[in-house]
Amino acid sequence: MARSRFGEPAGEQIEVCPVTQTQDIIAGKWKIIILWNLSTQTRRFNELQRLLPNISKGILTRQLRELEEDQMVHREVYKEVPPKVEYSLTPLGQSFIPILQSMGEWSKKNLVSK
Repeated sequence: MARSRFGEPAGEQIEVCPVTQTQDIIAGKWKIIILWNLSTQTRRFNELQRLLPNISKGILTRQLRELEEDQMVHREVYKEVPPKVEYSLTPLGQSFIPILQSMGEWSKKNLVSK
């Protein structure tokens, strides 16, 4: 019997928790930081890699692809030599900025001074 993403038999209706859906999108060590770095401007791959010096090229590529699949990030490829690729937030990704700002404020209030 086929199973859905949540382990339930395929075809059965299950209630999906909205927090779980959000967590599925932003799960990954770097996704929130990538979104934060894209919240201020469009960036090229190498620029993101410089901003995140501890991330490998492969992980950055995978996290960006997943964010693109989840419609949080837009990837624009320019037909130039050498190829130019830019990443920016989609409208859905932009709608997440207030949540990122709230997370930052919560951290400043509760964690930074400790």
